Formats: sequence, C-alpha cells, structure tokens
Amino acid sequence: MALGTATPPYELRFDAGRICLDLLATTHPVERLDTVGALCGWIGGAGLVPAGTPLDHADATWLSGFREVRGHIGELVRSMQAAATPSYDRSLARINDIARTAPPAPRAVRGADGILTRELAVPPAAAALLAVVARDAVELLTDPVARAAVRECEGDNCPLVYLDTSRGRRRRWCSSEVCGNRERVARHRRRAALARA
Repeated sequence: MALGTATPPYELRFDAGRICLDLLATTHPVERLDTVGALCGWIGGAGLVPAGTPLDHADATWLSGFREVRGHIGELVRSMQAAATPSYDRSLARINDIARTAPPAPRAVRGADGILTRELAVPPAAAALLAVVARDAVELLTDPVARAAVRECEGDNCPLVYLDTSRGRRRRWCSSEVCGNRERVARHRRRAALARA
C-alpha cells in the first residue's frame, strides 16, 4: 500500500460534530497524526475527500500543515469566551488566511453499477483540504448557536471538545461508551465501597 492512500489501517474517526473539532481529537490519548499514512486515514475518515480518493501525493508537509492548523483551532476553540490574546489573534489571522484557498471540487460520476458517486476532479492539494477544515472552524466560531453548543468532555483527564447537539444540551462526555462508561463504573465502585464501609 502506498504511503498516502486513503484507506490505511487507522481508526481516526471521532464524531465531535464538526470536522475542525474532529481534528482536535487526534491528539488524545496520544498523538494520532504521527505519520503521513495516519493523516491520510484521518482525511478519508473525516470525509474531506470521497471514499477511495488516492492520496499518494501526500507528504510530510501535509502532516506539518494539518498539525499547525490543529494548533490554531485548539487555541481559538478553547479561548472562545476569553479575552483576545496575541496568540489568539495570530491563530485567528492564520485560520482566516488558510480558509481563503478554494476546496477541492467534487463531481458526480456514474459507477460501473450505474449509481452516481462523488469523485474529485483533480487530486486534492494540502492547501485545499486545510481550507475546508479552516472554513469549518470559521463557521463554528462565527455561528452563535454552534459556538454555544461547544463542550469539553467532563471525563477524567479527557480534553476532547465536541458539539453538543443532544436534546436539552445535557451531554457531558465526548463518548458515552468511553468516558461516560468510565464515569458510571467509577460511580458504581464508589457506591460499593461506601456500602462495604
């Protein structure tokens, strides 16, 4: 398998509700974008390109570009309610600059079975894919409803950020199956310990 193919054996998909927040999740519990192949896996899993899009032309500059954008988005999302700082202003300027690049244009093509599928007209460039993520961040940061729904996981030592679209906006964890389950198990153990004492 080529280094940049879109289907490496990586599971990097995290549904935080926005692509830009999904990118932030690639740092937990460890750095997930540690190779070009892992980045290509995330690009495909996040839906930045149609399934099966070859990314053989991806290289280490893509990796550094996505990590840079991730850092700027993290600065902006985690400081949304705080006063602007010089680093916030630099991150905002950089995200706005990156968002200007045109994203890759999909087109509908008829497959061998006659069903229409999406395909990119040209191989995607790193700048265009980064623009999609940056534009998603701009939309999140400027939409008061979406911005108000951004939450940080209440799980123990979990820094993940997600968009709370639950009824009543009462979601507490990035994942009920992971952090939520850990909290329920810990609560059960505390009750059991109290009952024994």
